[in-house]
Amino acid sequence: MTRRKRRNHSSAFKAKVALAALKGERTLAELAEQFDVHPNQIQDWKSKRCPRGVLLSAPPARTMAPRW
Repeated sequence: MTRRKRRNHSSAFKAKVALAALKGERTLAELAEQFDVHPNQIQDWKSKRCPRGVLLSAPPARTMAPRW
């Protein structure tokens, strides 16, 4: 049995996978199978793409002016 050569993924590929994970339409296992990477890699790329749990697709919070 031959070993698989270590792969280097481009930044564009990592961003594509991370955005697919952030959409939440598929599980990490499904995405890992689709993109042929380990689920832990997807989780890592997702956290680096969107640090501290910031949601990219969330609308900005509105502030209400006080009524006097």
